[in-house]
Amino acid sequence: MRLRIFTEPQQGATYETQLAVARAAEDLGFDAFFRSDHFLKMGDVTGEPGPTDSWITLGALARETSRIRLGTLVTAGTFRYPGPLAISVAQVDQMSGGRVDLGLGTGWYEEEHTAYGIPFPSLGERFERLEEQLQILTGLWGTPSGETFSFSGEHYTLSGSPALPKPVRPGGPPIIIGGAGAKRTPRLAARYADEYNVPFHQLKDTGGAFDRVRAACAEAGRTRPLVYSAAQVVCCGRDEAEVKRRAEAIGRKAPELRENGLAGTPQELVDKLGQFGELGAECLYLQVLDMSDLDHLELLASEVMGKV
Repeated sequence: MRLRIFTEPQQGATYETQLAVARAAEDLGFDAFFRSDHFLKMGDVTGEPGPTDSWITLGALARETSRIRLGTLVTAGTFRYPGPLAISVAQVDQMSGGRVDLGLGTGWYEEEHTAYGIPFPSLGERFERLEEQLQILTGLWGTPSGETFSFSGEHYTLSGSPALPKPVRPGGPPIIIGGAGAKRTPRLAARYADEYNVPFHQLKDTGGAFDRVRAACAEAGRTRPLVYSAAQVVCCGRDEAEVKRRAEAIGRKAPELRENGLAGTPQELVDKLGQFGELGAECLYLQVLDMSDLDHLELLASEVMGKV
C-alpha cells in the first residue's frame, strides 16, 4: 500500500514549514506530499501566520523536491475558473517533471468564501460547475497540439482555446475525486476520476462508498482502472504515553482517534491499514496535523511503511 502525507496548512503553517515536511516525506520514502486547499482555519487555532495558496506552494515545492508526487486533497472548484486552473496545474506539473495529481471537489466551507469574497452557490450548482470543470480540464489537456478547444455549458464557455500549456502526461495529471455521496459523486468518479478517495470515514462507511463507485463504474461500462484510496488522521506512538501526547497536541483524545482515525502503536496502524487494504484501498493519505513533529514522520516511515 502506498502511503502519502497529507497536511492542512490553513491551520497555521508557513511555506518553510510545508517545505520541511515535504522534504522529510521525500527523504523518508513516502509516496507523496499533499495539502488541503483552504483559505480559513478551522477549530480552536489562530491560523497564524495565515493561509498559503495551494498551487503557488506546490509550484515552489516542485522545484525543491525530485521524487515524491505533489497534489491537493482537494482543490475547491469555487476558487478558480477552470481555464486558469488548467494552466496552473499544467505549469506545476511541468515544473515537477510530471509529479502532480489534481484532487478537485465542489468546495464546502462557506465561511472561507465569505471571509475572502468568493461566491458560494448552492450545492446543486456547485456540482453542476464541478462537472463542467472536469469536462473542460480533461478537454483542454486532451486536445492535440496545434488544435483548439471550445466548450459551451450552463456556467462556462470557452471558444477557440489553444489548450496550452500541456502537462507532462498525455491527457493530463491523474484526477482525484473524493467524498462519500450516494449518487452524484460516484457518477462523476466513474466518468472522470483516475482515483476515488473517501476522506475521514470509518471502515464500514468507506467500504460502502467504494462499492457505490464500483457499481457506478459497472453501470457506465468503464474498463479503465480506478485507484481506490482513503484519508485518515494519523497519530502514532511507540507507547501509550506517546500516543496520548500526540493526540493532545492536535486537540484530540486517543480513544476517539482510535475509533475515527489511525491511532495507536505502529502495529495497531499496520493492522488497521490492512483492513483498509482488504476493502480495496491501494493508497492511504495520512493526515498529519502537527506539522512541526517530524519525528512522527520518522516513526511512521520506520515502523509502519513497508509493513502494509
